[in-house]
Amino acid sequence: MAEFNDVHSGTEMPEGDDAKCSFHNRMFLEPQEKKRSVKALVVKQAKKSCSCTPAKVKDYVFSFFPVLQWLPKYKLREYLLGDIMSGVIVGVLLVPQSIAYSLLAGQEPIYGLYTSFFASIIYFIFGTSRHISVGIFGVLCLMVGQVVDRELQRAGYDLEPDALSVLTDTAAYVNTTISPVNRTSQERLCDKSCYAITVGATITFIAGVYQVAMGFFQVGFVSVYLSDSLLSGFVTGASFTILTSQAKYLLGLDIPRSSGIGSVIATWINIFRNIHKTNICDLITSFLCFLVLIPTKELNEHFKSRLKAPIPVELVVIVAATLASHFGKLRETYGSSVAGHIPTGFLPPSPPDWNLIPNVALDAIPIAIIGFAITVSLSEMFAKKHGYSVKANQEMYAIGFCNIIPSFFHCFTTSAALAKTLVKESTGCRTQMSGVVTGLVILLVLLVIAPLFYSLQKCVLAVITIVNLRGALRKFKDLPKMWYLSRVDTVIWIVTMAASALTSTEIGLLVGVCFSMLCVIFRTQRPEAPLLGWVADSETYESLSAYKNLQTKPGIVVFRFEAPLYYINKECFKSTLYKQTGVNPVGVKTAKKKVAKRMLREKEVDSGVNETSISMDFVSEPLGFHTIVIDCCAVQFLDTAGICTLKEVCRDYREIDVQVLLAQCNPSVRSSLIRGEFFKEGEDHLLFHSVHQAVDFALGSQGRSGNSASK
Repeated sequence: MAEFNDVHSGTEMPEGDDAKCSFHNRMFLEPQEKKRSVKALVVKQAKKSCSCTPAKVKDYVFSFFPVLQWLPKYKLREYLLGDIMSGVIVGVLLVPQSIAYSLLAGQEPIYGLYTSFFASIIYFIFGTSRHISVGIFGVLCLMVGQVVDRELQRAGYDLEPDALSVLTDTAAYVNTTISPVNRTSQERLCDKSCYAITVGATITFIAGVYQVAMGFFQVGFVSVYLSDSLLSGFVTGASFTILTSQAKYLLGLDIPRSSGIGSVIATWINIFRNIHKTNICDLITSFLCFLVLIPTKELNEHFKSRLKAPIPVELVVIVAATLASHFGKLRETYGSSVAGHIPTGFLPPSPPDWNLIPNVALDAIPIAIIGFAITVSLSEMFAKKHGYSVKANQEMYAIGFCNIIPSFFHCFTTSAALAKTLVKESTGCRTQMSGVVTGLVILLVLLVIAPLFYSLQKCVLAVITIVNLRGALRKFKDLPKMWYLSRVDTVIWIVTMAASALTSTEIGLLVGVCFSMLCVIFRTQRPEAPLLGWVADSETYESLSAYKNLQTKPGIVVFRFEAPLYYINKECFKSTLYKQTGVNPVGVKTAKKKVAKRMLREKEVDSGVNETSISMDFVSEPLGFHTIVIDCCAVQFLDTAGICTLKEVCRDYREIDVQVLLAQCNPSVRSSLIRGEFFKEGEDHLLFHSVHQAVDFALGSQGRSGNSASK
């Protein structure tokens, strides 16, 4: 049974002995019984999980395959037109981006098309969001590409500048590129591009396994450590790395792809060292593509409310550039680098390389976390906007299977992408059916159109990739507003962005998470701790430093600590309390002891009367207050150090005749105080539900003390 004070306020206090009887009533709160039997909890959960009924099996199947729930309810006349329109438009936009982002992931263009096709179909089956577009995402392509480059080097493949070149003589290639040391283990009927997609598919498989495991164990809470400012800074920093990796294609330079810490700086150094080798044809083509793409993209955004569908300028540019390159013989005449042969149809499925799993298992962790964090956040954002609900754990299953299953079909990592999701929403998407339409558009390209892109210059693909970074790079314009709203979030954004750009994407993400957590710790380590004043004609107490015209009660100090009280900030709590009250009880006790010793010495040597009276006056000098009320409304929890600190503060102030009262403690804090034996027997009345009650109690108890003294 918990017992707390309920003071009768707002009425005149009776005088004399009646005041002692009617000063306050006790309010009793009976705590809920908590079943702490772990065994009973485990048995109950096991029975619930292991029980099998037809209804439960049906619910499980329908929740695991959401398509079985919404497809029978599909309103053909109402939904079909919007789904077809959005699916076709997203598919048209996705074809050039899939080809371009394959370059970023160190793969051939055909694998980007495979990836987009399978992701669209699989999310249709497992996904719960009606609007997000799942497919290739630039940041994940960059992270996969970095791992692919590293593993190619480890396997003994020489990193040629042209990562996507198609080699005609596989046997000759293997013999000339595999080092003698690795030839025994690496000799196979698989050229460099084949090994690259093997690495990409393996890391995709492992990332998908992680995501499904996160959904199974319901550890989606990991994404809460990736704040909006952190994710935004990470994407912007990675955008610099993407831009840097594509810059060599704009100039037609043959330089190796740098990886590891400082790869951005190393790449730019290589670019400027080889700037004299710029291919003028690629440079002019890049400039012309920028000249067309950027203004048209801006027009699309400016008039998106008036346009029924965005202008597919990327597809127009790719078709025009391919025709110009083919008929102008730019490869033969000027040595421009082109996409090369893109086969039609599908390759036979093959499993990931199990021997590669130890090499890439660690790299797959940040890829999996970024992938599901972006997918879940986008799905929840659009679900809230359109008034329906999504299941976060099912979204993790969906994105996990969008990686596991395609990894057997020569695909690399996917997730939701904001730009394509916005297009999908704005063009009339109503359900996941639009993903099937997108998949059919890509299938048409895979089966018929793909070989026609043979003469497409790689600089055009690089331009498309860079132009799509505009949204991330524009975040710099939002920094003043972000700084005004939250300086801490702005610093997190800058630190994460700089770390991601200057070191590597994985290290940048880790730095961002650690720094944001440190910011939380620092904010609780030195929190606000103001003195409070009374708002006239109310029972409210607010900060004296924040508001004017607040009143204080004579002899009472009200102090609020706006953070949990635990081992990190316990010293800050004490020092701030002593500073705000102006009294350090330890110092006062020490001073009293020194004066008492001096008086004793003076008496022993028969010193003068005047000095002794001065010392006595110092000992009995009033402090200016008799009660401290600690407002604990912002103290979420106490640990052992926090309880000991409160005990110490109360004891020290009690020794100099100052009582300490606690007010507005939440149930967790009250429970911690009781378990920590904070209250001595009969002292549990020093805990109050409100500051006003505590202040009235202090005034009444001081009045009673005064009356007792006068008698």
